[in-house]
Amino acid sequence: MRIDIWSDIACPWCYLGKRRLETALTAVAARTGSSAEDVEVVYRSFQLDPSAPTVATETAQQMLARRYAMTQEQAAQAQAQVTALAAAEGMTWQHHKTVHANTFDAHRLLHLAAELGCQAELTEALMRANFSEGRNLADHEVLREVAVTAGLPADRVVDVLTGDAYADAVRADIAQAAAYGATGVPFFVFDGRYGVSGAQSVEVFEQVLGQVLAEAG
Repeated sequence: MRIDIWSDIACPWCYLGKRRLETALTAVAARTGSSAEDVEVVYRSFQLDPSAPTVATETAQQMLARRYAMTQEQAAQAQAQVTALAAAEGMTWQHHKTVHANTFDAHRLLHLAAELGCQAELTEALMRANFSEGRNLADHEVLREVAVTAGLPADRVVDVLTGDAYADAVRADIAQAAAYGATGVPFFVFDGRYGVSGAQSVEVFEQVLGQVLAEAG
């Protein structure tokens, strides 16, 4: 089975959806006697805010308050609610430390990682750096450090960050999401046939996985 996932590194629901899908994959594999590694997961690019600055000037909390006419207290409460959901999935976030910054270069690195066979590792590392560590993923030095720690060769990372490699691939992913009718993320496509939108519960993901496996025989 192949699962294509459109997500943005800066999207808290994408990280939640990722973890819930992983939990569902493990549960289904245990029931069927298969392995979660038999499933190919491909992460596709999406940007919630393509206009986000490449030099961070505000926190994500400040951005929420400004964009949605919230008070700082309301924005903090919204972040606290999703942080509690993350805790229920076994994750420790410092969501109040996340910054509002452009993720285009992070997505370019994810395409490099896919080419090198370590996209899953880099996706997790970038999301953890953003939500658990509050690091600025528009900062090239941060991106280089996270990517190299995740197993990417330093020279390839630097080449990507100092040029425009994979920019067309990022844009193609975003265009494909639009063609599917996806207006937000996370968006999951199972075996090119079933689309599932949002950070669904583990139970919903298990049901979808079971249906796809049953139809595949």
